[in-house]
Amino acid sequence: MSTLLIKNATIINEGTKEVGSVLVENDLIKQIITGNELPNADKTIDATGLLLLPGAIDDQVHFREPGLTHKANIESESRAAVAGGITSFMEMPNTKPQATTQEVLEEKYKMAAKVSPANYSFYLGATNDNIDEILKTDPKKVCGVKVFMGSSTGNMLVDKEEVLGRIFSECPTIIATHCEDEATIQENTTIYKNKFGEDMPFKYHPVIRSAEACYKSSKKASELARKHGAKLHILHLSSAEELDLLDKDMPLKDKKVTGEVCVHHLWFSDADYDKYGSRIKWNPAVKAESDRNALRKGLNNGNLDVVATDHAPHTIEEKNNKYFSAPSGGPLVQHALVSMLEMVKQGIFTYELVVEKMCHNPAILFQIEKRGYIREGYKADLVLVNPNESWEVKPENILYKCGWSPFEGTTFSHKVEQTIVNGQQAYANDKVDTNLRGERLTFER
Repeated sequence: MSTLLIKNATIINEGTKEVGSVLVENDLIKQIITGNELPNADKTIDATGLLLLPGAIDDQVHFREPGLTHKANIESESRAAVAGGITSFMEMPNTKPQATTQEVLEEKYKMAAKVSPANYSFYLGATNDNIDEILKTDPKKVCGVKVFMGSSTGNMLVDKEEVLGRIFSECPTIIATHCEDEATIQENTTIYKNKFGEDMPFKYHPVIRSAEACYKSSKKASELARKHGAKLHILHLSSAEELDLLDKDMPLKDKKVTGEVCVHHLWFSDADYDKYGSRIKWNPAVKAESDRNALRKGLNNGNLDVVATDHAPHTIEEKNNKYFSAPSGGPLVQHALVSMLEMVKQGIFTYELVVEKMCHNPAILFQIEKRGYIREGYKADLVLVNPNESWEVKPENILYKCGWSPFEGTTFSHKVEQTIVNGQQAYANDKVDTNLRGERLTFER
């Protein structure tokens, strides 16, 4: 038995902020203490002046393994995640080979078990012809099934009505969707390619991958979910109009149609394309300031449920191409939590809301077993943050394998000091413990 005492921290948890201490025994939170009498422990961390948060849970990442490891891999990106205060991640199926069979899916779990300091789960990917594999998914061991209802690479665009009907009526677990209407995007692409050729400015990305394309696809997904009684989670919502499609004014556990927003859609707007170009080219696109403001409002009023990253690294050589050749996506896990905390300092959000949307709500939505909270008996996934230490994002402190960040040159006022995964210090003193291994997430379904 080993014990760890974190004393005198400002604990942000379940809508409250108060100074207290947490005793960890092995991998579990043993005791939460608000008084001055503290137990002895094998190791003590004096957290005076620091924030203590539950470890963040990122429900959407692309770690590129297998098959795309020149961009990233599970080892490198999970290390970046714990350095950023993310203690658990759920990874997407569009790798090579694609995780569209139970066999390939289990191979990814085996890879993570060998190298990831963070806890992990992996989505099974849906296609037009793998319904039998979807039905084999164990809801207690797999986070969900990913459905591309818009443009995708390879064979992962699901566009057959009969197949969609079966997925939404028979899927044994939560359905997570990427929603952009492909026909609308192709029509817009033709118009702007004829106008600009290969030299199209990046600022037209949200015009091509428009709010209309997002709404049309999200509306279809939400209608299918309500028709068949499915539990639907719409990923990376990016437009104001889509918020009307989500369930609202009810507890998260009772919602059938929920929504995720990503940090880049909360931070950037279309006014930033001229400065950042391909570095903020994502699908769905970063859109107008009015959309960004609506997404921020949607978080604050409870309409939007989860904040995630859609971490999707590419090499800088790939990103430095012209518009039609530059891939969409960027690395975010190391800087997601601190960017949200920066928006707290700016008066946009509160600490309590950030913890709700990045820690508590992913645990509720996916029914993750004993994580996402600072509670006695729960897994000791914890993050210590200094709210008064400014630091600049520079190439030398970026841990992504791709070596760059859309936040390069940004100075943040909050710094992750330590990340504890299953009771062990996974990140401290600006270093990841490369010997630690996270656990496979399990689900109470």
